Amino acid sequence: MLTVVIAAALLVTVTGFLHYEVLRGLNASLPRLAVPDRLKILVVIAIAFVTHALEILLYGIAVYLLVAHGGAGELAGASDSLFSTSLYFSAETYTSLGFGDVTPNGPIRLLAGVEALNGLLLIGWTASFTYISMERFWNTQGSGGNS
Repeated sequence: MLTVVIAAALLVTVTGFLHYEVLRGLNASLPRLAVPDRLKILVVIAIAFVTHALEILLYGIAVYLLVAHGGAGELAGASDSLFSTSLYFSAETYTSLGFGDVTPNGPIRLLAGVEALNGLLLIGWTASFTYISMERFWNTQGSGGNS
């Protein structure tokens, strides 16, 4: 159980730092980006998607390692390889989708709860940043305000 708690704390820290750095970098570089202002929103969306995918991957790797090598429980309902099931479980947990076809048993349940909360916070942070970016770049001079 202690291993799961440490992994959860480490993942929250790493994904929070990663998200902060990506959004900070976007905020600093978007004004200088040599594309039309409204296309900058698509850049935000694309980079945010990749960032969330990377964060899901980090959680998926942790789930895999904790289940396969850490004795932290199991993923019941897994039909594919444990690694692909871990990635799938991580994606549905991070997004709070929760189909329920794969369920954690044992201490790994704590990590699943932390991942759901962390995903909710990071997705909300991305939504807020995207909104601010749209306010900043959507209706720029010369667009007529209707585009």
